[in-house]
Amino acid sequence: MATITGSEVLAKALRTQGIDTMFYVMGGPMLETEAACIQLGIKAIDTRHEQAASLSAHAWTRVMQRPAVAMGCSGPGATNLLTGVANAFTDCAPMVAIGGSSPRVFLGMEAFQEIDQVAVFKPVTKFAQRIYDAKRIPDVVATALREATSGRPGPVYLDLPGDILGEKVEEDAVTYPAPWKPSPRTLGDPSAVREAIALLARAERPVIVAGSGVWWSDGARELQSFVEATSIPFYTTPISRGLIPEDHALAFLNARSKAFTEADVVLAVGTRFNWVIQFGRPPRFAADLKVIHVDVNPGQLGHNRAIDVPIAGDAKAVLQQLTAEAQGKLEPKRYASWTGKLRVLDAEKGAEQDKAMSTENTPIHPLRLCKEVRDFLKRDAILVVDGQEILNYGRQAIPTFVPGHRLNSGAFGCMGVGLPFGVGAKVAKPDTQVVVLHGDGSYGINAMEIDTAVRHKIPVVVVISNNGGWTADAPWTRPLPKPGRNLGYTRYDKVAQELGAHGEFVEKPHEIRPALERAYASGKPAVVNVITDNKARAQTVRFSAYTT
Repeated sequence: MATITGSEVLAKALRTQGIDTMFYVMGGPMLETEAACIQLGIKAIDTRHEQAASLSAHAWTRVMQRPAVAMGCSGPGATNLLTGVANAFTDCAPMVAIGGSSPRVFLGMEAFQEIDQVAVFKPVTKFAQRIYDAKRIPDVVATALREATSGRPGPVYLDLPGDILGEKVEEDAVTYPAPWKPSPRTLGDPSAVREAIALLARAERPVIVAGSGVWWSDGARELQSFVEATSIPFYTTPISRGLIPEDHALAFLNARSKAFTEADVVLAVGTRFNWVIQFGRPPRFAADLKVIHVDVNPGQLGHNRAIDVPIAGDAKAVLQQLTAEAQGKLEPKRYASWTGKLRVLDAEKGAEQDKAMSTENTPIHPLRLCKEVRDFLKRDAILVVDGQEILNYGRQAIPTFVPGHRLNSGAFGCMGVGLPFGVGAKVAKPDTQVVVLHGDGSYGINAMEIDTAVRHKIPVVVVISNNGGWTADAPWTRPLPKPGRNLGYTRYDKVAQELGAHGEFVEKPHEIRPALERAYASGKPAVVNVITDNKARAQTVRFSAYTT
């Protein structure tokens, strides 16, 4: 009777569950698993660092709305995955992380690279488990996929001791569960849905705030249908932009602060009241604000602030319920004065911003760089933004029109996501334009992933706003230099060229667009290194305010 190793069982179990893409760094005891995965047709992208592997898998997972795998070897290879897994946990992304580990028979003996990796990953995963029997691998893999994708999604971690991977078992003794399927959608309580519509019918200044829960439930179309049925202005959390095209008649991006502070009712769908929206508290929102909160996780309802109408349910399903209930009960004209006010303010602020974005000054202002990137992007482009100043300027200045096509550091605020996210997104959608807008500091964290892009022929375009350091060289809380701020003006374009990528160096505003066009036309991974004003500082919330 034929035998099969644990590594081969793991590869087959992943493939059976529908996994078709993985990001990894080679190393023991995972080498045989990685080879078996490739033999089974799983697309495998070997990165230069495990952190980048987990970040790329996260981006692929978010863009495709189904899990990819990040894989690392034992010890530091596994722990290097941790930052990307924590980022996916905060973003509720159902990626699968797999780490090799020290042999089971030597656990507790200070074996080579021994560490309790399961304990390390448990706080930042929905499910973390070590497998002790090769025959059980398929069952645990299926359980992990179910955990990752059910309810509020999130990453999972599987720990594979080296001797389990090398264990030989009878092939006929291994059973592979059927592929995972999405869980049934949970409807909201009909009485709560009626109460929500009744509250909106009494409102004068309502707004909708939608987050990742809408994306993970594939509810973008339902969100737009509800907005258009009710004429309520909408906003999204930063990483969920594009759920509705941002040139929609009810999108008032430049009036966001005014909309939040003056709203009398907020319908929050698939988003948490975390620091991103200042916990839903004053001064970001009015003290007497009424809140309707829709979330698939009942534990989020009432978290950080009181909720007037809590609705536990899948965002897509509940939006369908709300739209049906609103028929004949919400009069869209009721909000005409409110939307008119936001429209005027949006236009005024937009005109001011357009003026700032058209400056010919050198060094180049980051807003001018954003304008050139904005005008260069195709409507369905995937834009990844990562950094400090450029992240905030890009947030203000560049719209998104397609669901799932805007990625950034997210609620975890993880620097260095840009290029790995770009790689993962381009692997997911090879025919879509993918542009990464980076700060020079954030780019340096995972800069060697341009080599990954070159080796695997992944033509992502990276645009670096190079202001010579971390953040702007501008006054901060004290009249002292920022410690560790200066990085110098590295020629990242030349480094990229040495690795086989296309490189461009830009110092003047009128040079940006031609450089972008040449980079994209090259058909290769590309780095456009743009020298920007080191004094330009974007407005943002003081760090201390994140915790108040």
